[in-house]
Amino acid sequence: MTTPAERPSVLFVCVHNAGRSQMAAAFLTHLAGDRVEVRSAGSAPADTVNPAVVAAMSEAGIDISAEVPKVLTVEAVQASDVVITMGCGDTCPVFPGKRYLDWELPDPAGQGAGAVRPIRDEIERRVRQLLNEITPPRAA
Repeated sequence: MTTPAERPSVLFVCVHNAGRSQMAAAFLTHLAGDRVEVRSAGSAPADTVNPAVVAAMSEAGIDISAEVPKVLTVEAVQASDVVITMGCGDTCPVFPGKRYLDWELPDPAGQGAGAVRPIRDEIERRVRQLLNEITPPRAA
């Protein structure tokens, strides 16, 4: 069991925190359990999570219907070991000593579930890869 000090923290950031960052945070939470502290935020958060994103995640067995877009804060970035941006450009604050990754992914805004599925699947693939990089393998 990892202690909170040993537990890596990841922040997913996109503009509206209504699609990509919500999916990434949900996948990491689902796959890592309590092994990783997960946050998501947006530089200009929407009022609600994209319904097509909620539907696509539901198809993957993950319910994000209760999630609410959150505003990006300096504190959230400072409290994270890894910051993954998804199209927020220059609005993401940068601090020394943090690991930054930029995931170029299509924006699901205004798209139906059919267009969101490939984005969801690519996010899941990247989250699984990230999880392998930042956490020790589970004991058998």
